[in-house]
Amino acid sequence: MKITQVEAIPLRIPFTVGGRSAAGAWGKGGLQAADSLLVRVSTDDGLVGWGESFGFTAIPAVRAALDSMIAPACIGMEAGRIEAISEDLQRRFHIFGRSGAIMFGLSALDIALWDIAGKAAGVPVHAMLGGARRIRLPAYASLIRYADTEAVTTNVRRALGDGYRSLKLHEIDLTVIAAAREAAGPDTEITLDVNCPWSLREAIDMAGKLEPMRLRWLEEPVWPPENFDGLAALRNVSAIPLAAGENASSLIEFQHMFTCGAVDFVQPSPAKMGGITALRKVMALAEANNVAVMVHTFYDGPGLLASIHATAALGDDEAMIEWRYFDMEADLYGGALRPRDGHIDVPLGPGLGLEPDPAVIARYRVD
Repeated sequence: MKITQVEAIPLRIPFTVGGRSAAGAWGKGGLQAADSLLVRVSTDDGLVGWGESFGFTAIPAVRAALDSMIAPACIGMEAGRIEAISEDLQRRFHIFGRSGAIMFGLSALDIALWDIAGKAAGVPVHAMLGGARRIRLPAYASLIRYADTEAVTTNVRRALGDGYRSLKLHEIDLTVIAAAREAAGPDTEITLDVNCPWSLREAIDMAGKLEPMRLRWLEEPVWPPENFDGLAALRNVSAIPLAAGENASSLIEFQHMFTCGAVDFVQPSPAKMGGITALRKVMALAEANNVAVMVHTFYDGPGLLASIHATAALGDDEAMIEWRYFDMEADLYGGALRPRDGHIDVPLGPGLGLEPDPAVIARYRVD
């Protein structure tokens, strides 16, 4: 079963978010379309697997890495040798960087190969990871940054009305965060992702001011994101649990994070840091270090499916799925993944369990 083709497919799907967004870590202010990059891997026996790269505004760079470097290197490789392919290509391309476009592309490739492996075996990916502990997972609504008290209040209430009991904010203004807490009420779980804005000194000050908000975790408060010693120093003085990991790209980085005692929750992002092959290793490492895993899933294609399968098989009873709380004009999976009553169903079909809708790809593809 040899790889015959690796195709990068960029999509742009319009969405609404209940009001105008503020500029965020991944997009400009007022952005009303979500860019994503699917990867379609074909084999000589007719099987097709789907992967997804983290990308957004970096998608042209990721596509270039896939088209000019990764895809040519893959042709003729044995598709079932997933870990060997990952190791080989990381070694081959390491001189160009251990993160960013190349690793994003390798992550998408890995996810697609797991999809193929499951289809070849006739079992879902979670069965290949040891079997699903749960077939329905709690989901939390991950809201975009609004930087506006009225907009965040409206969307917090909307998410609660949709059945969510856990929310993530991406705000950095205390007034807006306080408005969200008031709208959510005292019993709704709120987490806060601030996307690495502060020095350690600033983060210590802000953590103190955020304590009354009763956050389950404060995510990536320190710049730069690889300042794990700084995170550990903040964790030693903060009453709020800390989360990080979506920007880590190697097992060594995660090991450093754990050795430092930097986090209460680790957030590996399979579409950024090596796919399912790397994700299962990080989850085992986290378990050995008594750190809870909350997989980063700010995407809605095969990368999300990879996170669901890994969480179902390897996550603990507290693990949740991040649901990007957008109103998309079209859905790759026809609504099959959309959470209901704050929970998301684990697909039971072979491989990743769901196939992207070819009509959606044809309509929203941007070449």
